[in-house]
Amino acid sequence: MTMDRPTLFLMVGLPATGKTTAARLLEVEHAALRLSKDEWMKALYGDENPSSGSDVIEGRLVEIGLRALELGVSVVIDFGLWGRDERSALRQASADRGALVELRYLAAPRDEMRRRLDRRWLDQPHTTWEISDEELDGWVDVMQVPTPGEVDGSEPVDEPPAGFGTWDDWRAHRWPPAVSD
Repeated sequence: MTMDRPTLFLMVGLPATGKTTAARLLEVEHAALRLSKDEWMKALYGDENPSSGSDVIEGRLVEIGLRALELGVSVVIDFGLWGRDERSALRQASADRGALVELRYLAAPRDEMRRRLDRRWLDQPHTTWEISDEELDGWVDVMQVPTPGEVDGSEPVDEPPAGFGTWDDWRAHRWPPAVSD
């Protein structure tokens, strides 16, 4: 399939649902730039996984991705994007740059996620962190599953949350430019 405009692929889902596997396929199929937070977190922080570093890395990768869209390169964001606000901000940023958006939601049963996480930890501990049942259950509770209209693009982008004039303002707040002490 040939596209006149670049596409921003948003990989949405909890850990061990197949996001990175699907992202790698999209990367090749669409000659897209794949941006995976976990790869950068492991490279920069090793066994640590600080939330402050995570937010900054996501933000830097979002900015790289948006610049790539401006240059006509399709991008795959492989972060999970559990919050609707995150997805709305990226959908709007993509539209502002004249790019298309494809939201790919991946899900798996809780037991299957646990099995995959355990297998990944045993087979490739250098690519992941150990994840407890409590962490996984907490993430299941906070995940905002995309609506069908979000997935198929028929639903308009929400207005920015109260206190933010634009989605750009919200993005700058959500994904800070530097780690603060």
